[in-house]
Amino acid sequence: PILYSYFRSSCSWRVRIALALKGISYDLMPVNLLKDGGQQFSAEFKAVNPMQQVPALKIDGITLSQSLAIIHYLEDTRPNPRLLPQDLKKRAQVRMIADHIVSGIQPLQNLSILKQMGEKKMEWAQNCIASGFQALEQLLHHTAGRYCVGDEVSMADLCLVPQVFNAERFKVDMGPYPTITRINKALLELEAFKVSHPSRQPDTPAELRA
Repeated sequence: PILYSYFRSSCSWRVRIALALKGISYDLMPVNLLKDGGQQFSAEFKAVNPMQQVPALKIDGITLSQSLAIIHYLEDTRPNPRLLPQDLKKRAQVRMIADHIVSGIQPLQNLSILKQMGEKKMEWAQNCIASGFQALEQLLHHTAGRYCVGDEVSMADLCLVPQVFNAERFKVDMGPYPTITRINKALLELEAFKVSHPSRQPDTPAELRA
């Protein structure tokens, strides 16, 4: 497999966690979203992913983009360890939380949106994340055990950790979100979350390395 990734992309990080959890080795192809006006806009990468976004994964003779589509494929083809619970209600809760983050929070503070916000980008990102986290904190009161849904790592957790990392980058006050904070801390103790961390990637700038 070849993963097209950017060290600080939360969407790429979700996939890196899934690959680590499932023990899938891969070659990393860095795509720098800032260098050369954004390497994702090159003709070469557009041929890989017409949406000109990371991640993209070449695996089993196909090329997939969109982080959750990639993770669902990995789950279907390499089901151990399981990232979707067998219990259908819990499975629905996992998908709900993942979608809440992937559709309702992350795109609003994506690089392309922040560029358009100009000087207001920090305030905009903080407001978008805080609004989403207020709802997420309430959801997790009903679903959380050690992790987002019960005591097993799921697709929801793969989405949560990169989003908390973004929140910290944008200096969001995490005080009002004790459940999110607790789960994030527990997940960051797991090896798959450590090795996939933005501070430990081949394309991480020297000054940001762990």
